[in-house]
Amino acid sequence: MPRLTIDFFHDVVCGWCFNISPRLRALADEFDLAVHHRTFVLQDSRERMIEVWGSIAAAKETILGHWEACRRASDTPELFNLDGMRAAPFEYPFGLPAALACKAAERIGGPAAHWDMFDRLQKAHITEARNVADPEVLISIAKEAWYDPAHFSEVMAEFGTRRAVERDRQYAHRLQVRSVPTLVVRETGARLINGPVEDLRAQLRVALKLVA
Repeated sequence: MPRLTIDFFHDVVCGWCFNISPRLRALADEFDLAVHHRTFVLQDSRERMIEVWGSIAAAKETILGHWEACRRASDTPELFNLDGMRAAPFEYPFGLPAALACKAAERIGGPAAHWDMFDRLQKAHITEARNVADPEVLISIAKEAWYDPAHFSEVMAEFGTRRAVERDRQYAHRLQVRSVPTLVVRETGARLINGPVEDLRAQLRVALKLVA
């Protein structure tokens, strides 16, 4: 069976990404997919959040409305902790610090480490209602994943890590990616439409026929 390469553009604070990541994991095994993880931060600062939503409070309320839709479409709706995030004492987090943590994991442990860190951070954000824009929280999560916290902090702060996030952003712009999650089949240029695993499976079968 021909192998497909998927570019997976994602943002840790994206509820739709939380839904699609476990589906893609299952399909990666089933179809022997090569999945390349691409950070694509929608809002990279508190100021950008305010620019987009008008205020941090409005950003949080609007985004948690999106969580409601994500929960309805989820295979594991119980993992969306809306009450916990609504009650959280911190502002709704922007995605850049978590993207840097994902890239730090990738630079230390490779692509599989990026995916594992991405899933850990999404669980911390969506299920545990932790502040994934707080560097101390990110280092704590890295420590829970058995990284040396001092080394992880150093790698996360390196220019090369930020440059890796920027390279993903530039690549996304070349492909005219504007939202997350976006799954691009590199061999065909097709974009998989987010949906239940059976829908994604059908789309991958079509892609395989095109490259056979």
